[in-house]
Amino acid sequence: MRLNEDPITFTVFTEIKIIEQLAALRIQRALPEGLQVSHFAVLNHFAHLGGEKSPAQLAKVFQVTKGAMTNTISRLETFGCVKIREDETDKRRKLVSLTVKGQRVREEAMAYVAPVFGQISQEFGRERLRSALPILRDLRIYLSAG
Repeated sequence: MRLNEDPITFTVFTEIKIIEQLAALRIQRALPEGLQVSHFAVLNHFAHLGGEKSPAQLAKVFQVTKGAMTNTISRLETFGCVKIREDETDKRRKLVSLTVKGQRVREEAMAYVAPVFGQISQEFGRERLRSALPILRDLRIYLSAG
């Protein structure tokens, strides 16, 4: 089937991309001065999962280049939000982890963005948003596998 005969898949992905851009813009506007969406995303990742990850692992998780991730974690290190240490088993590799300050900054940032999420939740309703999750999750899993 050609795209112009059934554009539903293209339309779905166009909507997802626009939603992603608009959501990032709203979150960026809500974040405290100096904290970027990319910083917030990394802090959020560590707050949920904990542990340590290499810059390459983080780049893969966030689907960005290693250089872009190195820049993000370097800035977070400058702010005291992450700790970067040498891997004891492979001295060429670095490992990144969240600091106590990083956890605190993430919690403060969550307080800034909570009204954005609350407004969306109020507008659409938690159940309606929850009903969108299965297809979005399945799309993510499908695309991650490829």
